[in-house]
Amino acid sequence: MTSYNNRFLQESPLLGEPTEEIAGYPVRPGLFDLNGTMLLQNGVNFTVYTHGGTSCELLLFHRNEKDPFAILPFPEEFKIGDVYSMIVFDLDIQDFEYAYRVDGPYDPTKGFLFDKKNILVDPYARAISRQQSWGEENHNPYHARVVKNTFDWGSVPQSSRELSDLVIYELHVRNFTQHTSSGVRHRGTFAGLMEKIPYLKELGINAVELMPIFEFDENMNAREVDGKKLMECWGYNSVSFFAPNTLYAAACEDNHEGVELKELIRALHEVGIEVILDVVFNHTAEGNEKGPVFSFKGFDNNIYYMLTPDGNYYNFSGCGNTLNCNHPVVQQMILECLRYWTIDYRVDGFRFDLASILGRNQDGTPMNNPPLLYTLACDPVLSNIKLIAEAWDAGGMYQVGSFPASLRWAEWNGRYRDSVRAFLKGDSWESFSASRYICGSGDLYGRFYNEHNNNYAGYNSCVNFLTCHDGFTLYDLYSYNEKHNEANGWRNTDGTNDNRSWNCGMEGDTDDPNILSLRFRMIRNACAVLMCSRGTPMFFAGDEFGNTQKGNNNCYCQDNELSWLDWSLLEKNRELFAFFQFMIQFRKNHPAIRRKLPDAVCGMAPLHIYGAIADGRPVPKDSMILGVCFAGYDRNKGRDDIVYLVVNTYWEDVTITLPALNNADYWYLCVNTYGDGLRRYFYPEGSETRIDRDFCMRPRSVAVFCVHDH
Repeated sequence: MTSYNNRFLQESPLLGEPTEEIAGYPVRPGLFDLNGTMLLQNGVNFTVYTHGGTSCELLLFHRNEKDPFAILPFPEEFKIGDVYSMIVFDLDIQDFEYAYRVDGPYDPTKGFLFDKKNILVDPYARAISRQQSWGEENHNPYHARVVKNTFDWGSVPQSSRELSDLVIYELHVRNFTQHTSSGVRHRGTFAGLMEKIPYLKELGINAVELMPIFEFDENMNAREVDGKKLMECWGYNSVSFFAPNTLYAAACEDNHEGVELKELIRALHEVGIEVILDVVFNHTAEGNEKGPVFSFKGFDNNIYYMLTPDGNYYNFSGCGNTLNCNHPVVQQMILECLRYWTIDYRVDGFRFDLASILGRNQDGTPMNNPPLLYTLACDPVLSNIKLIAEAWDAGGMYQVGSFPASLRWAEWNGRYRDSVRAFLKGDSWESFSASRYICGSGDLYGRFYNEHNNNYAGYNSCVNFLTCHDGFTLYDLYSYNEKHNEANGWRNTDGTNDNRSWNCGMEGDTDDPNILSLRFRMIRNACAVLMCSRGTPMFFAGDEFGNTQKGNNNCYCQDNELSWLDWSLLEKNRELFAFFQFMIQFRKNHPAIRRKLPDAVCGMAPLHIYGAIADGRPVPKDSMILGVCFAGYDRNKGRDDIVYLVVNTYWEDVTITLPALNNADYWYLCVNTYGDGLRRYFYPEGSETRIDRDFCMRPRSVAVFCVHDH
């Protein structure tokens, strides 16, 4: 169903008669508590806020026109407090776009940037007008459109899955299908992604995390390097927080209701796939002192941004400016924004980019109890929504394991990534920390007690990942010792240097079958460990078929084959895809991996770490063999669920001894990333190989065992 408020207002009787006429239009004071615009039965309500401004004008434009056809100054009697609101009658939302101009003092040293010449887009705009094609320069000011909002969601209930039951697949809407090999009709769009839903279902993931889809300008900071145009194609410089990116829609949506995105989300939900949005509330596309003024700066620069005492911008985002998230006005905007995407787009969660900024005070200092984070954590509309923090920022704040309001918030577990990456490539001194993170990062999250189910909620607090958009792909992680970002034009100085990668003996491309065999084994190792780790697994789109970015670990500006997924690799590496499929399903089949179950009937400990000999002796802190055993009673199946993950990072064979079983059950080999000589790396249920107790782990391999009562 549509938003109740929207439908009520659109279908309500006339909300009063005009009280006067401005610029030839009948008007009256508006609905002051409804931010942005609202289509009414007899007109359009426009509400906007400015604290420091002294006057405000509403500008109406014909579509695709630069100059307004009507300018409507807000009378003083149309203002309550700092809020201007006006209902304009006799408007057809198909015929116009709108913007504002705000007058006031201009004194940058005090944070005032008011200038009546600036055309300002509504901070609450639900749709931004953009007429150009992707990559085409647009020098006109931003205009907004009024959204009617009549999309019918039906009565499908909200997802009730716990975070730990998800397998998250991070993707970029354009990069996912833009390559000609994608085979879709509408490449690089929401519609193109919808064409790939059968593939996502076949893979087995049950959540997609979409890199930013808010309106952004891909031409921001555009430049040419070696004859190629580079642009800000990732989308982390938001223009408007409430509007979906116009150019991600395959069809021109005259009503600008975001219908294509809504149809995509509905179609994903119909096959059991949740939608998480990567949101950027730490900075905007207005940039620093040299950046443009098109919205927040012109309404209240010193409210929307963190400013130094001399009026410059704090830069905790690394992008020039920092949103002033804990100012009450900005708090309200962020809360309304997330509610809007939850209600009107039915998204299931949000991943917050550089989320530590959301916990900084207005002077940039860290807060012990940030009001914004607790407001979002306790909001009734967002109560079932996944809130995932990237718990660090560019100002040096690193809060993995200590993010405020963490009983409600989950975190990208950067410590898991770093430690497990290092251990898998052979850094034995990381084995102790890697074992803790595979077991659910109890040192970081074990203290969070969930009184609702009398259980520790650490497994619902961390998102484990080895790859994401920001860094190497999984194939590149085992193909390059060093980053190769020369194509970005910064002399390879951009992107992180701490990759903990290994090229397996040759930097970059090679035809050596031994090196290629090792690389794909290392990828299988990483996949198996990720899917058998407690916490929520996430991996980057294309990892499941060996996608490469040729060693570039910062493809933010590469709108070309370097960052587009090459779908021809799916057929070439179908074997790898099948392995990912199996491991995802294996994780779903074994709840003991995902959470603490009731105690196993056989008496095995719920969680135990072993070395090569699983007899209870202490595991050396620099062990190259690591075993993790998960056990518990699965009420749904009426039997114990026991899984044993073993990692051999040594370059030679090692014979291991599996944990002793206290009854007549047996260990069965489910996964062997080295293979059995017949290119079999996994065994579906019923075809597993029984193992008495000893097993020969081949070099640099992972094995997974489970217990059956055959």
